[in-house]
Amino acid sequence: MKINNLTKVSALLLALFTTSNSYAQEAIYDSSLPRSEYRTWSFGLNTGLLSQENKFGFNEGNLELGYSAYIKKHLSPNFGFKLQYLGGKIREASSSTTQFETKLPWSVALSGEYVSNLFNSKVVKPYLAAGIGYLNVNRSSGSTETDLNRVFVPADLGLKFVIGRGTNLDLGYQFNWTNDYFDGKSNHSFPYDLFSYVHVGLEFALGSKEKPFIQNTKRANTSDHLSQKYDELKAAQEAILKSNNDIKNQLDNLTKGLKDDDKDGVANIYDKCPNTPSGTKVDGSGCPLPELKLPENEKQVVIEAVKNLEFDFNTASIRSSSNGYLDKVAELMKSKDYSLKLDGYTDNIGSSTVNQKLSNDRADAVKTYLVSKGVSASKIVTAGHGENQPISSNDTEEGRQQNRRVEFSLY
Repeated sequence: MKINNLTKVSALLLALFTTSNSYAQEAIYDSSLPRSEYRTWSFGLNTGLLSQENKFGFNEGNLELGYSAYIKKHLSPNFGFKLQYLGGKIREASSSTTQFETKLPWSVALSGEYVSNLFNSKVVKPYLAAGIGYLNVNRSSGSTETDLNRVFVPADLGLKFVIGRGTNLDLGYQFNWTNDYFDGKSNHSFPYDLFSYVHVGLEFALGSKEKPFIQNTKRANTSDHLSQKYDELKAAQEAILKSNNDIKNQLDNLTKGLKDDDKDGVANIYDKCPNTPSGTKVDGSGCPLPELKLPENEKQVVIEAVKNLEFDFNTASIRSSSNGYLDKVAELMKSKDYSLKLDGYTDNIGSSTVNQKLSNDRADAVKTYLVSKGVSASKIVTAGHGENQPISSNDTEEGRQQNRRVEFSLY
């Protein structure tokens, strides 16, 4: 009979273990997070058998129903405090010559409980608990009844099975030492009385279901933590390197596209006629301008405009003394429907970046003035060459003055 019962219990535990595996939580406990990120309160309900004993073990024939409930505050995945209520009835074995029966209306105990990861299992968690409590007993022996309140010390051991998100099955054994003799006898081999409580029940986490139950989380060991940090740092480093390579490739492509290999003022990316000879006048697409044989009087208009075009120092502001010459160019373009290419140049004083911008700005300033005089903007293209293509030496002020220019090319 005992073998059959053992077989049934083993089968039940195997089924519970299998079921638990499907619900096991794999959340890792992060001690750097506040406990408010976890569910740290739980309550439990269980029922089982109470037995009075003189030694550590059940006496056959004196088993009675017991029941208990508790609420627990978890300070970490492995430790917490629980407040437990236990009630039921305890009686002497039927073979005894002197029968006694003790009702246990209530008992309250505060215990510290340690839950171990001894098995390194996501499902099964052994636990130990010990504490101190206070109980009320109503003892009857024959016609005598005694009502007492006594201090007692509970000690628990058992197994918790994770069967759901925030739900555990609790199988446990609790023995309790009291500072009194339950049966009124004083000749026991062990000081005072012990009574046992073997139980099965459920534990439920309290709080939001979106948060993990702290008791069902796993503490990451040092190697796991270091390995995780290494993987995170490695992934971050690889992402940074990839990002840097992408940026470098984009900059290389951009730099390559903005280069002007034939020095015609049109970047390679926009140059439809690369490798034009140095000094060739080109249009906005980098192709040579069509040759235009201007009458002498028209050629002179352009020469005078170039010769007398002046700007305020280091700016793109055209001096008023140049306006009359530019007006003649505007009239010529409108009357003959000419197009115009404006090429800006500077000397080599200052940085090349500043000179490049200044040459662009001065060519654009001339275009703006001509458009204000009625020339169609589509008839004018501009380019800045900075300090490239000097027509005189930059070693003298006279040479630098000649290099600071905007050239006009009608076509």
